[in-house]
Amino acid sequence: MNFDDYCGVWVFIEQNDGKIEGVSLELLGAGRSLADKLQVPLSGFILGDGIRSLASQVIAYGADQVYVIDHPVLKHYRTESYMKGVIHLAQNYKPEIILYGATPNGKDLASAVATDLNTGLTADTTMLDVDVDKRLLEASRPAFGGNIMATILCKKHRPQMATVRPKVMKALAPDSGRNGKVIEENISLKEEEMRTKVLQIVNDVTKKTNLADAHVIVCGGKGMGDLQNFQLIHELAETIGASVGGTRDVVEAGWLPHEQQVGQTGETVTPKIYFAIGISGAIQHVVGMKNSELIIAINKDPNAPIFDVATYGIVGDAMEIVPALIEQFKSLRTEKGGEVSYV
Repeated sequence: MNFDDYCGVWVFIEQNDGKIEGVSLELLGAGRSLADKLQVPLSGFILGDGIRSLASQVIAYGADQVYVIDHPVLKHYRTESYMKGVIHLAQNYKPEIILYGATPNGKDLASAVATDLNTGLTADTTMLDVDVDKRLLEASRPAFGGNIMATILCKKHRPQMATVRPKVMKALAPDSGRNGKVIEENISLKEEEMRTKVLQIVNDVTKKTNLADAHVIVCGGKGMGDLQNFQLIHELAETIGASVGGTRDVVEAGWLPHEQQVGQTGETVTPKIYFAIGISGAIQHVVGMKNSELIIAINKDPNAPIFDVATYGIVGDAMEIVPALIEQFKSLRTEKGGEVSYV
């Protein structure tokens, strides 16, 4: 394998029903930084049916060029058809780095492509950088139960690949004036040759807490003591119109369902305001919330690691501080004559 043949940073642009997934736009921001350090182009590649018009959006968010495979067989995601498209692009153009969102489809596609290309893949990455001299992607992720951060390198194979968790990177502000190149590729795909068929798309209409989209989150940890005390988290959240989250310990104790867990094995969130109450600040939790715009931590231990990432910290007993906050917010709402926006 001649590494000199490989050049460029690529981002898989995942789309559903003609709408680009947010994680892909976030990865264009991260990819732009990597490409600039390596002094190579940043490319997006997108597969689907009737998706050519999305190329301009990819360029606006930082790409220098966009590879497009537009084919009816690619209307819905399937491992086999999408893998053929990505392998076709990778073998023809030889990127040195490929980034995917760590979504169900992104993780499925990346692992299939890595196997076929006989290269490495770092899964669920939370930090990205490059060693410019050695041209190595430094993909970091929590390891050993979240107790350390491991940086994983792919020294002997190309392309270097990683899936990246949503919400841990930041998208660039779109620039509609950017110019870029659109490269349309044609591949041979026949529906009758596909081993899987999409029979029906069923949308999940159940009401679920979507922490990833919440603007304000009140998150509680085992420092709340017990389920009865944890009701203060719900009361504060209800008072200010926030969503409720919890640490892994809280979920394992049965105080909250798993979909409300924040952290390495739960949701990664980036709200405008994040309350961390009774949370020590273990790395497996911090990786899921450290990019929040404003973090307010309440903990009776002045040396708790959560204060290292907090914008504001309150040292004290949450069972005394949270009720006082609730009363203050209720008074503010009364003074303002009704609902108050806190963002």
